[in-house]
Amino acid sequence: MNAPTISHINCADCPIRHRAVCARCESDELAALDSIKYYRSYEAGQPIIWSGDQMNFVGSVVSGIATLTQTMEDGRTQMVGLLLPSDFVGRPGRDGAAYNVVATTDLVMCCFRKKPFEEMMVTTPHIAHRLLEMTLDELDAAREWMLVLGRKTAREKIASLLAIIARRDASLTPGGAVNEMTFDLPLTREAMADYLGLTLETVSRQMSALKKDGVIALEGKRRVTVPDMGNLLEEAGDDSDGGFLM
Repeated sequence: MNAPTISHINCADCPIRHRAVCARCESDELAALDSIKYYRSYEAGQPIIWSGDQMNFVGSVVSGIATLTQTMEDGRTQMVGLLLPSDFVGRPGRDGAAYNVVATTDLVMCCFRKKPFEEMMVTTPHIAHRLLEMTLDELDAAREWMLVLGRKTAREKIASLLAIIARRDASLTPGGAVNEMTFDLPLTREAMADYLGLTLETVSRQMSALKKDGVIALEGKRRVTVPDMGNLLEEAGDDSDGGFLM
């Protein structure tokens, strides 16, 4: 099903402008990108692309969350990644999609027609360099996530996921890091369990334990307040001195 297009967003007013693939573009480069871009919106649960499908676009998540999943031959599906605002979707130079990409929440994407974007990468170093940086950041994140899944306790896994979401939420706000943060959890408890390799009961139990210990406060099932990011990072086993990692 095709997603409906939405109204045009001025690049200067874009909430992900300072983190997206166009972050270092000059005004003339932004104008060139503007000529090949369009916006698409997706409802929660709607597929953006299926693994192996031909991709005629690349783009950035403007708002909302998507999941990367891979389906095995016997039909089992594993969540292998999250796409948060400013994350890039698609691979220039590759015709097909490597993973299923599905909107977890209502989502808006800034899309670029693939062939013109690939041509701009050759003529616009700012885009190519920024995309390389984002790719290396993604590789670092994947390596860190291997540690989360392979070596951390259930409590540390939950705290790590909350810290990742909190830090990304902070990075989208000018001024960035603050010690106390409130954000909406984009995943259900079931999705968290799938992503972390835990049972639903374990996720619920650990969330309750973190709340009881004052590490987080919960309003409903999705609204999370972190009174002290240093405490959350210590629970995640990431930063014993309480510093804020970005």
